Amino acid sequence: MSHLTKPAPPMPAMRARVRSGVSVVALVLACACALVMGAGLAADIERAPVLIGLDAEFGHRTSTSAQAVQQGIEIAIGEINAAGGVLGGRPPELGTRDNRSITARGIDNLRELAALPDLVAVFGGKFSPIYVESLPVAHELGIPLMNPWGAADVITDHGYRPSYTFRLSLKDSWAAPVMLRFAKQEYGARRIGLLLPNTAWGRSNQVAIRRAAAPAGVGVIGERWYNWGDRSLLEPYRSLLLKGADTIVLVANEAEGSLLVREIAGLPARERLPVVAHWGVTGGDFAALAGKALQEIDFSVVQTYSFIGRTDPVAERVLQALRARYGIADAESIKSPVGVAHAYDLMHLLARAIDGAGSTDRAAVRDALERLGPYQGLVKFYERPFTPQRHDALSPEDVSMARYTADDRLIPIED
Repeated sequence: MSHLTKPAPPMPAMRARVRSGVSVVALVLACACALVMGAGLAADIERAPVLIGLDAEFGHRTSTSAQAVQQGIEIAIGEINAAGGVLGGRPPELGTRDNRSITARGIDNLRELAALPDLVAVFGGKFSPIYVESLPVAHELGIPLMNPWGAADVITDHGYRPSYTFRLSLKDSWAAPVMLRFAKQEYGARRIGLLLPNTAWGRSNQVAIRRAAAPAGVGVIGERWYNWGDRSLLEPYRSLLLKGADTIVLVANEAEGSLLVREIAGLPARERLPVVAHWGVTGGDFAALAGKALQEIDFSVVQTYSFIGRTDPVAERVLQALRARYGIADAESIKSPVGVAHAYDLMHLLARAIDGAGSTDRAAVRDALERLGPYQGLVKFYERPFTPQRHDALSPEDVSMARYTADDRLIPIED
């Protein structure tokens, strides 16, 4: 056949074989693409962040507690990610919401955070009433609610089963005997007057203090209630003074606590009773708000941890991170130190539970928190942080007292 001769057209069967061959190639390519895309998707899932929520009082004008909790969580997350993350390489990532110390806003924020895929738990701030009112929602949604500050007993002592609240913080029932024993030993107190906020936190303390009074060898001559935002606490203070109180036990945050300090300092010296305070005042700019009046009365406050004088490796590591990340010069310059310390340890425990659960399933993480083994933290060594019967990682032995200096340092009081 001449090279000018056109080849005969292919027979139908040949065309069919060609089309079949093309289809096979296309199918193979499609499968290969799917495998590549599937592998890429799996890799993306393996690297996807594990979300952690924090809902706290960031917009509260005088608060420093929300920022302290955030610092503790972020430092812990930095260490966790430097060590490879969780679940074989996924980085924990923090997302925050501002409840402005308003309970309804806190509940809305909890629902919003819980709706996020791969969010495993929500940390809270310092306000006990928000935790208390969030209990039904947390258990309805099955979201672990991690508490690095709120002290009201009912936050963990409630009837929900299984419980989704985990606390690494003070409890009112632990604070009460420490404050009363200190009042008796330091001031010879015999007749205690209580100044309490008209909130769930105030009512929790009323019960705890009255229960602890007789074992501590003191009497409670009465309590007076105030509301957050009151412009004066002088009338309830004077009422307790007239009833014969020799020491005041104060349950307050920084705004009302500093107001009372200034009002007491304005009285004649004989009318200035010593004040033993719960730790709400340390969650904000208390010393700055109180000013020089703070040095004109005897004022002490309950605590669970201080960075001052700590030279252990964990404390030194956290102090270095505070300097590097937030410009905090030294241990004495840390605002709301218990917030930093508690949140740091609690985040590390949560990360261990996520690995123990093997997934971001919230129920599995909840169960894993109850099974955690020994852990050397910042605040203490935890033999077993939580159990099915106990969702409080600290204990009464971790409670102590402290005082403010004139330059706004919170110094532990040695026993």
